[in-house]
Amino acid sequence: MRDTPPSERLILGIDPGTAVTGYGVVARRSDGRVRLVECGVIRTAAGEPLARRIRDVFEGIQSLMERHRPHAAAVEDVFQGKNVRSALTLGHARGAILLAISLHEVPLAEYTAPEVKKAVVGTGRATKDQVGFMVQQQLRLAEAPSPHDAADGVAVALCHSMMGSWPR
Repeated sequence: MRDTPPSERLILGIDPGTAVTGYGVVARRSDGRVRLVECGVIRTAAGEPLARRIRDVFEGIQSLMERHRPHAAAVEDVFQGKNVRSALTLGHARGAILLAISLHEVPLAEYTAPEVKKAVVGTGRATKDQVGFMVQQQLRLAEAPSPHDAADGVAVALCHSMMGSWPR
């Protein structure tokens, strides 16, 4: 059961990774104000086989979906990979994340990193520190979410809050 009033819509934002997946859950009020509900990271063990790590990411997202029951989810899309192997590995994590969200039949949006940065910071070339600072400012937090992956997950949720479509 959601702990949010009917006038709020929960958004789960995810910054995918096989080692560290960042996430943020924000509540958007009908007046447009947004508050942070939860943020953090899903860490996988570096020494484990890829299949186990992908399962850990899937189970972590499943847990978030069940705990928060968001109205919408947004995932950072692969914009460009540093190399083919890392892009392919990231694709596996994204697939697990998309499946976990799809099983809950929650509307899903995908944004590239430059789109998220432009929405939250105002420029698609923002640094991780700038993203964290703007997340902190927009949500009126005492400090930026840590680690950077968590701030990035919150930024994805904020991006969707600003750019996403909202059913009545």
